[in-house]
Amino acid sequence: MSFRLAAYAVCIEDERVLLARYVPPAGDTHWTLPGGKVEHAEDPFDAVIREVAEETGCDAVVERLLGVDSRVIPVAEAWLGIEHQNVGIFYRVRITGGALRPEPNGETAESVWTPIPDVARLRRSSLVDIGLALAQTLPVTGHVASVPVLGLIQH
Repeated sequence: MSFRLAAYAVCIEDERVLLARYVPPAGDTHWTLPGGKVEHAEDPFDAVIREVAEETGCDAVVERLLGVDSRVIPVAEAWLGIEHQNVGIFYRVRITGGALRPEPNGETAESVWTPIPDVARLRRSSLVDIGLALAQTLPVTGHVASVPVLGLIQH
């Protein structure tokens, strides 16, 4: 089984959420939250700020920890051809500067502020729904129920 620790930014402003359009080398494009892999010896708190800057061109500050999500992606659905576990740490993040732009030499084609009610109509990562649920409910445990992967919702 492969394993990945990642940090994700939930940026909400004026009833809009900041989403990044992910264009993988193979597979379908979809919307996700800014964020990604925590590098070796990197603090997830620092990783989420770095990832926001890399993927969106914006400066950010962490306002609070929202929660943690752990998911196992079965072999049949995994992009690497082996079972994969992703542990995601979600932070409420505020944009403080910069300008939205595509990720240079990366897989984020664009980042846009999206009205929250419009999210349900987008082809998106389940991470978006998890992040929004954490931000809207602020569960004491830092955990929300798994999001089913079907229809417009991807791994």
